Amino acid sequence: MYEPPKLTNRQQQILDLVQSAIERTGAPPTRAEIATKLGFKSANAAEEHLQALARKGVIELVGGTSRGIRLRSETLRQLNLQRGRQFSLPLPSLAQLTLPLIGRVAAGSPILAQEHIDQTYLMEASMFPRRPDYLLKVRGMSMRDAGIIDGDLLAVQSAKDAKNGQIVVARLGDEVTVKRFRRTRHGIELIPENPDFQTIVIHTGGDAGELQFELEGLAVGLIRNNMML
Repeated sequence: MYEPPKLTNRQQQILDLVQSAIERTGAPPTRAEIATKLGFKSANAAEEHLQALARKGVIELVGGTSRGIRLRSETLRQLNLQRGRQFSLPLPSLAQLTLPLIGRVAAGSPILAQEHIDQTYLMEASMFPRRPDYLLKVRGMSMRDAGIIDGDLLAVQSAKDAKNGQIVVARLGDEVTVKRFRRTRHGIELIPENPDFQTIVIHTGGDAGELQFELEGLAVGLIRNNMML
């Protein structure tokens, strides 16, 4: 049986902040954001607490990215139990989800069309802060600095609207992309988390030559494909 490690009050605050950010935007906070929120003098103080959480096995730190913080599956289960989420399930079997893995998507057809499903995964619902509808295999490194890299499986909750700052799955013509969402007075911006990539701008009432935009869903979790945490 999993025994959660004992955390200091400050470590628990940081853990709660990380989960809150993931639930709200689909990505963990940066060290600077943690420092600002909790009143640290520098991001180094936040890093020290994160390293302590990693040593206790509560989180995993991914090097080379400003948002490289992952909650381990055992941590998510414990947090959900503490918030009473698990007890809303009347039968243990309902705690498992069968999630389709979406492959390449054809233009004009629904993302969950049968021909787009490569395989399915059986996963515990408690791994995710919000219930996902499908998994999408990440292609490319445009969201590297959000800790989302090529080959990851992104858990997606179907949605047709998003708040600024959330990580979304969007369809542009016959391609599906993962980006951070921002709505402006002039339209919508899909923002990468890698300076090597440019922001995609969709103008309201764009001309006929502009790619057709459709919001497909919100990021609600991430699985490193070669580790299946």
